[in-house]
Amino acid sequence: MTSRDDSRTPTLVVLSGLPGVGKTTLARMVAAQIGAIHLRLDTIESALVSGGVIERAGGWEAVPDAGYRVAYAMAGDLLRTGHSVIADSVNPLPVTRAAWAAVALSSRIRLVEAEVYCSDPDAHRRRVEQRVSDLDGLVVPTWAQVTSREYEPWDHDVLRVDTADGTEHAAAVLATAVR
Repeated sequence: MTSRDDSRTPTLVVLSGLPGVGKTTLARMVAAQIGAIHLRLDTIESALVSGGVIERAGGWEAVPDAGYRVAYAMAGDLLRTGHSVIADSVNPLPVTRAAWAAVALSSRIRLVEAEVYCSDPDAHRRRVEQRVSDLDGLVVPTWAQVTSREYEPWDHDVLRVDTADGTEHAAAVLATAVR
């Protein structure tokens, strides 16, 4: 287990990118390297589904941002207690990105925004098609769902991290940007 370095200012690292590009693998690696907490939206949403919360609420259509709202609140609490957080989600829209930035601002900490992508479409497709869910209640998307998913370009410069050649180099790039 990696301990947190108390001499560092907490940082919120916000990842974005389509499913299957390697966000979770990257987040786990970097969290271990820098002593941050990996906050995975898939884990939160899986718990909301398997616990019956989403069904009782009327389905995802009734509460489409439930998982994100839980993640924002958890990140804020963790940041305010001195922990760095790596927020791992598709984060596809300006509204979700602005909400993460608001968490950083209200917590008075540094924000690092990174778009994770795979520049090799064949490798990306292979990852998506071979992916198996590791969470109860999480259904992994098909390649067709990934390629048709709503995902808007960032409206400002962010760190772009390519995982086409694997996550080792990508993790080093992200960890360096955070340090």
